[in-house]
Amino acid sequence: MTEIATNKAPQLSNEQINDMLQQIADGYGQQRRSPVMHTPAELGLDYENVTFPSRDGVPLEGWFIPAAGSNRLIIANHPLGFSRSGLPTQFEPWHSQWAPSGNGFEINFIPDYKILHDAGYNVLAYDLRNHGFSGAANGGIASGGIFEARDVVGSLQYARSRAETRDMAIGLFSRCLGCSSTFSAMAQFPEAFNDVRCLVAPQPVSTQIIMQRRLALAGVAAERIKDLEQRIILRTGLGFAARNPREWAKHVCIPTFLYQVHDDILTQPSDVQTMFDNIPIAEKQLLWIYGTTARWDGYVEFQRRPQPMLEWFAQYMS
Repeated sequence: MTEIATNKAPQLSNEQINDMLQQIADGYGQQRRSPVMHTPAELGLDYENVTFPSRDGVPLEGWFIPAAGSNRLIIANHPLGFSRSGLPTQFEPWHSQWAPSGNGFEINFIPDYKILHDAGYNVLAYDLRNHGFSGAANGGIASGGIFEARDVVGSLQYARSRAETRDMAIGLFSRCLGCSSTFSAMAQFPEAFNDVRCLVAPQPVSTQIIMQRRLALAGVAAERIKDLEQRIILRTGLGFAARNPREWAKHVCIPTFLYQVHDDILTQPSDVQTMFDNIPIAEKQLLWIYGTTARWDGYVEFQRRPQPMLEWFAQYMS
């Protein structure tokens, strides 16, 4: 269930602010892994544990969930800090991190795969690098999609090489970091998407925007964002300008359905709106979710109201 954001910023000392900024920067420098807490078997789905290389050879771990008689495949990419099974935000240390913004409840992605399977899709769900069970790479840093783009391409290469899936129509279900990574992959490796039919993309976000909102919620002065960026650069070598899905959106080349919590307390509507506006093709749609400020509600929107997304997949994958 949705939690209510506290919204009342604590009064932090300068020392506490410095510690918080460094902890955030350290998190980008060494991504905390979310465990793979669930499996498709919990909802009666047959599945196979699979492993395949990213475009640069990083070993990626995932599930292949077959749908008998189907020639359509959805490849699922997850948000930052999650795994293919979701995020156990009801437990520490994730609860303390996310509950103040109203996002203290668990995200379980297994129902997503059940909905897709029952709609007639094979599913490939996997962990991005430095997440879940997949391999460590690039020193463990979170790059906002720059290096994770290679994983998106690796999943496409695997689908095209696997006997059961090589001739299937492919669609992408890329959430948050998964979406940014997909946009980045389209900018870096456009040839990889020549036969991909469409993309459904929940809640991409620019690193600078979400960090500004998190600092504001913590009662930190807006100008400290420059300090935070410098710390992130010192830990990762990558500033906010390098992590820019709004620019990568200009390279989107397949029909794309975006959706986003309009009043998400962790971002601004203009961020996703700009990404949408920058997509240079006519086959695009943006769906706003109203009635909540919790970002996590956007991640479970597909479980609550899947029809618009299923209609998009059906339109372009039939």
